[in-house]
Amino acid sequence: MTHINILDPGASPLDYYGFELRRYREAAGLTQRQLGDIVNYTGSLIGQIETARKLPTREFSERVDAALGTGGLLSRLVTLVLRSQLPAWFQQVAELQARATEIYSFETQMIHGLLQTKAYARAVLGVLDRDNLDDRTAVRIARQAIFEKEEPPVFWAVLSEAALHQEIGGREVMQEQLAHLLAFESEPRINIQVLPFAAGAHAGLQGSFDIYRFGSDPTIVYTEGYGSGHPAANPDTVKNCSLRYDHLQASALSLRDSAELIRRLMEERDGKQADSDGDPVA
Repeated sequence: MTHINILDPGASPLDYYGFELRRYREAAGLTQRQLGDIVNYTGSLIGQIETARKLPTREFSERVDAALGTGGLLSRLVTLVLRSQLPAWFQQVAELQARATEIYSFETQMIHGLLQTKAYARAVLGVLDRDNLDDRTAVRIARQAIFEKEEPPVFWAVLSEAALHQEIGGREVMQEQLAHLLAFESEPRINIQVLPFAAGAHAGLQGSFDIYRFGSDPTIVYTEGYGSGHPAANPDTVKNCSLRYDHLQASALSLRDSAELIRRLMEERDGKQADSDGDPVA
């Protein structure tokens, strides 16, 4: 078993986090168990995080920062730690999302990762690979912290109606996911439109894509394949995809009508469930 004393704090963000956690804990004169009692975690977990064998969470970091008076160091570090656990090909994309002032997304088959619930994300990530699923799910959900920044990006999502019907994770998971989308109705910086089946042929038939805009850097278009991501700053590509996005927004339902469609789908699912259980359908 690797001992914390021989961990290289420069080896990775996770190693550095563990090194700093132990340094602050020992400076406070606390054992792992004592610190665990204070922050309501086990001493074993403290030890696993100190030896870079377990990923810390944001909640854990905030509690330990408060207990040890670190000035918020671990809460700042945990962002880098979680981002470092993303697949290598996606780390650049996560950085783009974190720096963007505006994000425009079109999704054809599923809910965008920045809008996913924990259960939905877990179901998506668990297809064909359930190794380290809890950690991989936590890492994906952690990306949503960009909406908690002092100046969060404006996020605009156009979702194909197919993404709302695709039963990822089962009925309860989908109901929770759809309710989560509705929770953004009063949030002016997060806007969700649905592209209905009735739209027919549309400008996004070639597939999903994102557009990232920045304060001073060039706009980037991002597309994704199996195990690979493709950011592009080519002006012609950006111009083409920006035009496509304008047409997608024009073909999509309004924000209000999109929310009503989501509500209707939720009610239909509830009705089908009641009917299958033999209860009266409202």
